[in-house]
Amino acid sequence: MPDELDWTPVRALARRVQNGERLTLTDDVRELLERTAAEVGISKADAASALASADTAKALVLEAARRIKDGSDRLMDALYRAKRYRLAGDFDRARQEIRDVLAVEVVPHYREIAETQLEDMAGEP
Repeated sequence: MPDELDWTPVRALARRVQNGERLTLTDDVRELLERTAAEVGISKADAASALASADTAKALVLEAARRIKDGSDRLMDALYRAKRYRLAGDFDRARQEIRDVLAVEVVPHYREIAETQLEDMAGEP
């Protein structure tokens, strides 16, 4: 995974597709979808299969965008709740918020953030 993620192009593509624009599988679009699929936890085999046609590639674009949004929302909500629990002195519930994210999150970047947060809380009572 690259050091810096830029999901803006795939989110923009997903918006255009949702608004009815036909997806054209150019080399650039294929490269974007292959890269993004790996970044959001979609296997190379599944991505390759999805890139076999414009219809299945459309589903790939929408799934990648969904994972980006849902994972971000889930993580940010959990971090907010965990902070509130930490400030209230309830460190067990704060840690559980992060564990709950890790139980369902598939996007490696979001998992890494959650794991780091959980490690940082390990020294708390």
